[in-house]
Amino acid sequence: MILDPTELQIAERYKLLIGCIGPRPIAVVSTVSPDGKPNLAPFSFFAGVGSNPMTLLFCPANDEKGQEKDTLANCKQVAEGGTGQFAVCVATESIIRNVVVAAEPLPHGESEYELSGLTPAPCELIAAPRVKESPVCFECETTQVIRTNPGQPAGGNVVMGRVLRVHVDDALVNERMHIDQGGIGLVGRMGGLSYCWTRERFELRPGRASLKGD
Repeated sequence: MILDPTELQIAERYKLLIGCIGPRPIAVVSTVSPDGKPNLAPFSFFAGVGSNPMTLLFCPANDEKGQEKDTLANCKQVAEGGTGQFAVCVATESIIRNVVVAAEPLPHGESEYELSGLTPAPCELIAAPRVKESPVCFECETTQVIRTNPGQPAGGNVVMGRVLRVHVDDALVNERMHIDQGGIGLVGRMGGLSYCWTRERFELRPGRASLKGD
């Protein structure tokens, strides 16, 4: 089967993306509006960009009317009317249900923290709080927003941010900055309503060595 995306409905394109690209890490993104109202939302179109400078991205889509959702409206750069800041926490086994609750569409200004039972905790350099229950948080300064279809329903937006501070649970990181992959208990997003654990893992050497089976 060969498909032309332009001949598919938007919902069909979305189903193909989330069904074929996975498991996807989940960014729990915290922002505040310019007038100080907090917002929390999960995003599974999320990735690292590079380590020099330390940069990550996440992708909030436009709403059904083509308008920016609260997260993008809050974290876009100051010149565009936002705060230029956001915090990304990771979704783990112990909080995944609370994280998913934060996806509930609430009227502007109502607290996803209160609804989800997650606890806001202060960041060091940015106004947005971090999720206290998450073992990792990246404090970020927005460096760029790329809009793939501005003003259109489900139009994509790529928010890139330079990491200013990293909060990590002491029990999870060693002196070489290796993270305990078993202890962190990350959760991945699959297609539809499906999620996955990350407890089953295997190791492979890069390049030709991976074919030797040792």
